[in-house]
Amino acid sequence: MKVEFDEDTCIGMYQCVVEWSEFEKDKSAGKAVLLESEEAEDGVFVREVPEGDELDAKFAARTCPVDAITIYDDEGEQLIP
Repeated sequence: MKVEFDEDTCIGMYQCVVEWSEFEKDKSAGKAVLLESEEAEDGVFVREVPEGDELDAKFAARTCPVDAITIYDDEGEQLIP
């Protein structure tokens, strides 16, 4: 499973931070940060979801009010949103 985070879309509500420990607050930027991710394109960060964290990652994506977090399964099929 893979998570994609669009930092430019993020509005800093930090609901993802509450749901999954792989997000943290960057108060200076007013955005969340996806830890241990790589920038795939300008402002879009991706990483694999560690085994056992799938449910937390999905909750983080579902709680994002602006759909800045996308979850893909192992075949690349978009699951959320």
